[in-house]
Amino acid sequence: MQEIKKLSETEEIIQNSMDYTLFPWSKQKGFNPIAVKRAEGVYLYDYEGKRYIDFSSGLINVNIGHGNQRVTQAVVEQMQQVCYITPDCVTKARGELGKKLAEITSGNLTKTLFTVCGASAIENAIKLARIYTGKHKIIARYRAFHGASYGAMTAGGDPRKLASDSQQAPNIVHVEDPYCYRCPWGKEITSCNRECVSHIERVIEFEGPENIAAVLMEGESGTSGCIKYPPDYLQKVRTLCDKYGILLIADEVLSGFGRTGKWFAVDLHGVVPDMIATAKGITAGYLPLGALIVTDKIAAHFDDKPLMLGLTYSAHPVTCAAGVEVLKIYEDEHLIENAATMGVYIDERAKEMKIIHPSIGDFRNTGLLGCFELVKNRETKEPMAPFNAKPEEMIIMNKVAAKIKELGMYTFVRWNYVFIAPPLTITKEQVDEGLTIISQAIAIADEYVY
Repeated sequence: MQEIKKLSETEEIIQNSMDYTLFPWSKQKGFNPIAVKRAEGVYLYDYEGKRYIDFSSGLINVNIGHGNQRVTQAVVEQMQQVCYITPDCVTKARGELGKKLAEITSGNLTKTLFTVCGASAIENAIKLARIYTGKHKIIARYRAFHGASYGAMTAGGDPRKLASDSQQAPNIVHVEDPYCYRCPWGKEITSCNRECVSHIERVIEFEGPENIAAVLMEGESGTSGCIKYPPDYLQKVRTLCDKYGILLIADEVLSGFGRTGKWFAVDLHGVVPDMIATAKGITAGYLPLGALIVTDKIAAHFDDKPLMLGLTYSAHPVTCAAGVEVLKIYEDEHLIENAATMGVYIDERAKEMKIIHPSIGDFRNTGLLGCFELVKNRETKEPMAPFNAKPEEMIIMNKVAAKIKELGMYTFVRWNYVFIAPPLTITKEQVDEGLTIISQAIAIADEYVY
């Protein structure tokens, strides 16, 4: 009789997850997850004791680092008082978090509808824009990701939506991106006439400004490749919105709460949107929570008429308590200032790496939100893997990703991008540790440069 091999603890943990759960955005066979036993600061630890430096802050949401027990304590205290109450009741945490959000946002963004995640914040932003304006069309960018629910997924241009494309939400109109490294108009940022903006105005005219409720823009580009806006881009988009009576919605789900070195990325551009949809960093991923922050003008519209938006877990007391404590941690530990400082340091190190590695075509970064774009040739800019690459086109980048994991790092490698978005607690020494690993992995891509 053949002896049945007893699984190790790690093998059993992985096997149970493989047998009884589904993994998002991935084929299910051959998946090789890290079994995380504990996490602290910028590090993850598996059951074999191996340490991984987390250079993507989880899903770019664990901004305060892993394992901060201040949040644990705040959550426990709230749960000892009340774990859940309906959204038409209030708790101390709800009011405190709403007040703090009004303080840290610019302009007259004063009222918050709490949601459960980023996608639900976007969904409610779109619905609110339509209810408030009486118009129905939403303009959004192709190279953007706004969430995985139908409305948010349609608003984004990320190709992960294509499998469900036949059921996309109606009345979303997409525009080209200000992708200066690969300008759709073949121009240089120093001499262009911002065709990326005039293009949006033409689309507004084609679609009819009387039909357009809102323009939806990321505060700063993320998983689409950290595409940096030209310095005046969002300001010009704001001007277009004002000219045609259109709302501007800023998606700060990923870029909010210090990620870019400011509370919100729009602050870098001197722009006040009509709404901010956010999540992730509001609780640093410790618990699910989203928020839609709107101007006092929009809020006043519903003073004497019902706001027909709602969620069972809106303003959940426990998640709001986590949010209150996380926002205190940002300030107490000076994490936003650290993000800005470390971002400058990473920029300097990236310039050095570009000299060493011919496969680095471009490096784009704002605070602690950046990525290397790898190419086979700097002159032609042929990508190491194309947009929406098929499995057979990912062979080189898969080797890079495997090396990164082998060397003890968790971060995103997508198409020809290697992302850098560590927790805001990171130090120079930890930056050096992480970039050394990435440099060794990128050396694999260098072999394919021509």
